[in-house]
Amino acid sequence: MSLKDKVVVITGASSGIGKALAEEMAKRGANLVLGARQYVTLCEITAELQQKYSVKALAIQADVTKKEDCKSLIDQATLTFGKIDILINNAGLSMRALFNDVDLAVLKNLMDVNFWGTVYCTKYALPEILKTGGSVVAVSSIAGYRGLPGRTGYSSSKFAMNGFMECLRTELLRTGVHVMVACPGFTTSNIRVAALSQDGNAHGETSMEEGKMMSAEEVAQRICDGIEQRKRTLVMTRQGKLAVWVNKLFPAFADKKVFELFTKEKNPLIK
Repeated sequence: MSLKDKVVVITGASSGIGKALAEEMAKRGANLVLGARQYVTLCEITAELQQKYSVKALAIQADVTKKEDCKSLIDQATLTFGKIDILINNAGLSMRALFNDVDLAVLKNLMDVNFWGTVYCTKYALPEILKTGGSVVAVSSIAGYRGLPGRTGYSSSKFAMNGFMECLRTELLRTGVHVMVACPGFTTSNIRVAALSQDGNAHGETSMEEGKMMSAEEVAQRICDGIEQRKRTLVMTRQGKLAVWVNKLFPAFADKKVFELFTKEKNPLIK
């Protein structure tokens, strides 16, 4: 499937993987509807992409935790372009705090953004995507297959996202709609800098060695390739694939290896 002239809605498009997806989609000739809370940044991105790639791009301020914003995002996309071919549920938030220490409001916030944001946008976009036989995509994580220490809310939200998408795929099996879950491993983006601490404030710094990670641009390329090839699941990075399989086959061993990995973080939460 060619992405040229497709109408693509991307949430969380103001930075990181979302911004990289917008650029990659524009490069392949898609028209864009970009949603995020950072409206000024979105306007700058859309203006740059329109000039650089001669595509149409629309910036819409949207907080995916709010049903009304999600509906407005989809309504404006449909009104402007007359159709929606692809929805990429990318908006996401992480955390870094032990469950014993974290405020429960942090976990609720992560579920609202990562899980409910996906549910809301998909609910409103699905009638349009059914018409076009298009794609519903969720940017999940290896943390949606294997629970990670210090990320109880993040892993829980991604497990929920994966379960939702699996149910949706099965329901839509004979409709022609493509449903894909993309699971990057550790990626160089601002998600760790913006990750919430135990009291809900942003950490403001990364806890890992960013130089050894996959770039947001490479993740975006793989997701766009996956959409074109209508793949079911993308598990990225050798480490990510290994984590998924080891966790299935040798879960107790996986517990120990994940524990060891996270003791090597900067200022580790577990020792």
